[in-house]
Amino acid sequence: MLKGLIGKKVGMTQIFDENGAALPVTIIEAGPCFVTQVRSTETDGYSAVQLGYGETKPSRLTGGQLGHLKRNELPPLRFLREFRVKNPDVQPGDKVTVEAFSQGDFVDVVGVSKGKGFQGGVKRHGFGGGPKTHGQSDRQRAPGSRGAGSTPGRVFKGSRGPGHMGNRRVTAQHLKVVFLDAERNLIGVRGAVPGPKGGIVMIKEARKA
Repeated sequence: MLKGLIGKKVGMTQIFDENGAALPVTIIEAGPCFVTQVRSTETDGYSAVQLGYGETKPSRLTGGQLGHLKRNELPPLRFLREFRVKNPDVQPGDKVTVEAFSQGDFVDVVGVSKGKGFQGGVKRHGFGGGPKTHGQSDRQRAPGSRGAGSTPGRVFKGSRGPGHMGNRRVTAQHLKVVFLDAERNLIGVRGAVPGPKGGIVMIKEARKA
C-alpha cells in the first residue's frame, strides 16, 4: 500500500506514554489525498505516484491544472506532490487517508523551514563570536577571520558566514507515529517537523531502517 500523504502542520503538543513520560508531538492534518497520476518506468523513465491535496475554488487554478485533474474526475486540488514508489498499487482517482499508516510506524516529514531573512554567523552557524572583554567594542558577534594568508589570499566559495537563513526544503527523518485519528484526518509524530503552523508537509515512509 502507498505510504505517503500531503498534510498541513497544525502545531505541537505533548502526550504521556504508559510510563508517564511526556513526549513532544507534532500534529499534522494529513489528507484525504487523491491519486492524480501514476508514473511508470516505461512511459516516464521512473516510477512514482502523484498525490493531490486541499480542495479549492476552480478559479484559483490554471486551465492546465484543471484539465489535469478533470481527466480522472477529481475536484480542484491546490497542492500536488510526487512520491517515489517502486511498485505502485494504486490507480488515478483513488483516495489515500491516514489509515495508510499505523501507530508505531517511522516516517520522514518534508517541509519548508521558517524563513529568518539575512542573519549573522552566530545565529546562522553557531559561531562563538569575539572575546567579551579586553577592549572589544564591536566584535562580540563578529565571525572573525576565516581566510588563509597570502595564499590563496581570498575566502573559498561555500565558506560559512552571514547570509540568508531558512526558507529551504528540510526533511525530518525517522519520526515515530504516536497518534492517529482517522475521523479527523490527524496524525501525530514524535518530535518537531519543519515549517510554521499551517505549512504544507509531505509524510513518507522512513528511508532509514
